[in-house]
Amino acid sequence: MIPTVEPVLTRKLRRKQEVVTENLCGNELVPYHLGTTSGSESSVMVDRARNLVQYVVVRGDLVRTLGWPLGAVIAQSCHAATAVIHLNYSDPDTQEYLAELDTMHKVVLEAPNEATLTALSEILQDNGVAHKLWVEQPENFPTCLALKPYPKEMVHSHLRKFKLFK
Repeated sequence: MIPTVEPVLTRKLRRKQEVVTENLCGNELVPYHLGTTSGSESSVMVDRARNLVQYVVVRGDLVRTLGWPLGAVIAQSCHAATAVIHLNYSDPDTQEYLAELDTMHKVVLEAPNEATLTALSEILQDNGVAHKLWVEQPENFPTCLALKPYPKEMVHSHLRKFKLFK
């Protein structure tokens, strides 16, 4: 019988997965692996209880129906995300999110059209959810919105019906 040789990379990934699974079951802290630096792996402990996330919702019709270049749509998302961070810079969640620069978590969702995007903005406003509706100027054309960083459980219910942007 020929012994199977597991590739080194696969073994390392399996060990990382076991460590993460073990810590998720037993502790609030789990390792976050930063990758390699000069051949050595570094990691930090991240408090998963906070689970801060920044949501960005982009109009899908900009690419599919209106023929916008993907780069232009990505730029709109960047504008919205930067603007909402600027507007909420002193917010404790924003400061915590920015302090963990290498572990930021963003989720980019898709709104099918302008009406859906502006309706979401109104719902968020009515519920006191800090966000920035990005309106391209001088056309006065809403393209996307971004929420300030929040714990996922605080805002997920407002975004549940939106799918990942593809």
